[in-house]
Amino acid sequence: MVAAVLCLALITGAGKASAATTVRVGYIPVLGSSALFVIDGKGWAKDAGLDLQLVRFTSGPQAIQALVAGRIDAYVAGVLPLLQVRAHGVDVKVLATGAIEELSVVAHGPLAAGLDATKPGGLTREALTERLSHFTTVTSRKPKIAAQPQGSVPDTVLRYWLKEEAGVASDAVDIVGIDIDAAQQAFLAGAVDAAILREPALTIIRARVPDARILATGHDLIPDQPGSVFAVLHPDAPDRAVWKGKLTALFVKATDLIASHPEEAAPYVASALGGGLMKPALIEGALKASARDFVADPGRITASVKTLQDFEVSQGLLRNAAPVEGLFDLETWHQATP
Repeated sequence: MVAAVLCLALITGAGKASAATTVRVGYIPVLGSSALFVIDGKGWAKDAGLDLQLVRFTSGPQAIQALVAGRIDAYVAGVLPLLQVRAHGVDVKVLATGAIEELSVVAHGPLAAGLDATKPGGLTREALTERLSHFTTVTSRKPKIAAQPQGSVPDTVLRYWLKEEAGVASDAVDIVGIDIDAAQQAFLAGAVDAAILREPALTIIRARVPDARILATGHDLIPDQPGSVFAVLHPDAPDRAVWKGKLTALFVKATDLIASHPEEAAPYVASALGGGLMKPALIEGALKASARDFVADPGRITASVKTLQDFEVSQGLLRNAAPVEGLFDLETWHQATP
């Protein structure tokens, strides 16, 4: 009997010791979050002793609110909201990037008329100004461009491009701030003339709207445009040590897989983004089209993040600029890189 009790105690103790560590990760449903879907779908997190709980949000600001409130432990979404909360004393750092130059501006109707579908973006300042002016003359109104809520990466990147890169006055267009799904639906319904969107929305739109054209590519908007990032709340807390390095290494591994073998990642991404309803072939096409943008090195975006932060300060969207270097934990990324 004593032996049996001891045996049971050992088994129970071993079970507790091997219990998976729960990590709650918030994300927004875009291709830049794909590394999470690969990690989860391939069972890598489970093999590493992690219980990965993915929590979906419809915009970066929603995810950041959950992060600040402690309802999630980590976050895969836009980087600029993280600067804002760090300015208010929230301890959060970026450990890896998921993708760069994700966002593009897609247009249709008079705003896209005459653009070459095989040569996306590349408009000069003069050509863009003339196109916007022609649109207003023909339609007797300003073009409507769908973005996400103010303070989000899409909204800031769009405003930066219009003012700094394209030299267009802010009152030359109407920017409509709505969530990601609504922006895509507004474009498909013809309620807006353009939208700043990521994949897979861009591939879906090109398949459904024959006259849709890319008005500005991710590189046009801002070189090394900061996209989705993997960030952790309280990264140096003792309980984070159990999983921070493991999950960062898996995130880097998954990002590298997507960049080199997008067809292998496609089924997991299609399942996560489309609930099994979105055709894997469509997702595979979107992944292949943007494979070069899947970059895990957070150092790649530090300069563009600083540029956008300075722009937000100049526009009154952010009170003060914070040291950008303090946002990035490059050591953990280096340790996670093969």
